[in-house]
Amino acid sequence: MTEFVTLTVNGIPVCVPVGTTIAAAVTAAGVTRFRRSASGEPRAPLCGMGICHECRVTLDGLPHHRSCLLLCADHQEVRTDE
Repeated sequence: MTEFVTLTVNGIPVCVPVGTTIAAAVTAAGVTRFRRSASGEPRAPLCGMGICHECRVTLDGLPHHRSCLLLCADHQEVRTDE
């Protein structure tokens, strides 16, 4: 039986299977822009393995976490630069 965790993405509760990356949970919440570049261009995950840094989010109040490298946990609060 699959276990699930619930976190919030920009205030929206998201329930995902254990082992899901934060990047996948953000996408499941319908968010397509994770952050903005210095010039204001929208950015989203590109490489999926932490090299490009385009998937950075604020996790539990701390900025610049690469969401493609971190697994979801109960009660996490994820914010994008939406």
